[in-house]
Amino acid sequence: MNEEIVKEKVFKQSIDRVWKAITEAEQISKWFIHADFKAEAGYQYTFTATEEHGSTQIKGRVLEADPYTLKYTWCTGDAPIETTVTWTLQQQGEDTLLTLTHTGISQYGDSAAEVFGHFDKGWDACLSVLPNYLNGEATEPAH
Repeated sequence: MNEEIVKEKVFKQSIDRVWKAITEAEQISKWFIHADFKAEAGYQYTFTATEEHGSTQIKGRVLEADPYTLKYTWCTGDAPIETTVTWTLQQQGEDTLLTLTHTGISQYGDSAAEVFGHFDKGWDACLSVLPNYLNGEATEPAH
């Protein structure tokens, strides 16, 4: 089992447009998950999944929010395990490279491989919706 999930995706939008989509609660809620979120170090955030996805709550604390790096802790449901999610953006000509990294999954012990698979599929779902949202197409939150 891998310890970290790494996803990369190139977007045709400006780095500022992608940054706003991953850091502003209103935008996060449109493409990803209902969010009580501020991109401010120390902010205690809550993400709440749709009923279709079990209404699961994810809570954590923003560790870093400096353009163009966003890093926060990630605690799913009532699990006492804290993992870390990092979004990094880089300008590539007129495009934006987004790198998402989710670490600390081995802390789940015997169920780490199952959790890894769940998180991996979840991030794939999120990153498949984000391009449509950035292109102005109607989307439903991924979770």
